[in-house]
Amino acid sequence: MSVYPTLWDEACQQPGDQWTARSPRMDIEGMMPPSNDGSRGDSKAHWNAVYASKAPTELSWYQPQPARSLELLEQLGIRPDSAIIDVGGGASTLVDALLDRGANNVTVLDISLAALEHARARLGARVSTVTWIESDVTNAELPEGAYDVWHDRAVFHFLTNADDRRRYAEVAARALRSGGAAIIATFAPNGPTRCSGLDVVRYDSESLARTLGHEFSLDRSLDELHHTPGGVTQAFTYTVLRRR
Repeated sequence: MSVYPTLWDEACQQPGDQWTARSPRMDIEGMMPPSNDGSRGDSKAHWNAVYASKAPTELSWYQPQPARSLELLEQLGIRPDSAIIDVGGGASTLVDALLDRGANNVTVLDISLAALEHARARLGARVSTVTWIESDVTNAELPEGAYDVWHDRAVFHFLTNADDRRRYAEVAARALRSGGAAIIATFAPNGPTRCSGLDVVRYDSESLARTLGHEFSLDRSLDELHHTPGGVTQAFTYTVLRRR
């Protein structure tokens, strides 16, 4: 049995929902969590606690198949040797789907070692074909111009601090080659206002492009209604940007 409270796995808060004492603001073994900007609590400890609390298939963001991500990657014309980094990939099944399609240059980055270990265990013998990075993306030291595609489903919207957003954009711009693509999925303007005990920032494609700055240009976007394991529907916007 997990020692962590199950509240971390509650469905994300929709606009107009009322939060109760079961909502965030609890200590996890003395750690005060829900500061997005690091002023209180520890992001690594928070996300490790989340992934220790339930199986990945029970968490609200779980997808059996990352259909929208695969659709956009196919539209970008990726090849087996395209260098793809999945930011916040953690226990996501995107890495499985990419390997199934013959990808041989995939990197998964996540702040949570617990999340990465779920994916590693699931991949079995294929684990050695993937590069694994345990890091906070806002201060990750990634090789310059190394990636053709930067993929992020549901990390950026947790960055409520402007300095964190600026650092994220700088890391992404440095890591992507010129002409490379960033696929960033965030909660849409009509999506949840909080998730996993944390505030989020919701975006449409234009506001996301403005936030990431002049190093990126807006290419395309599409919407998705994600159905959580608990039966809640969440509105996402998937935005594709090009590195100038």
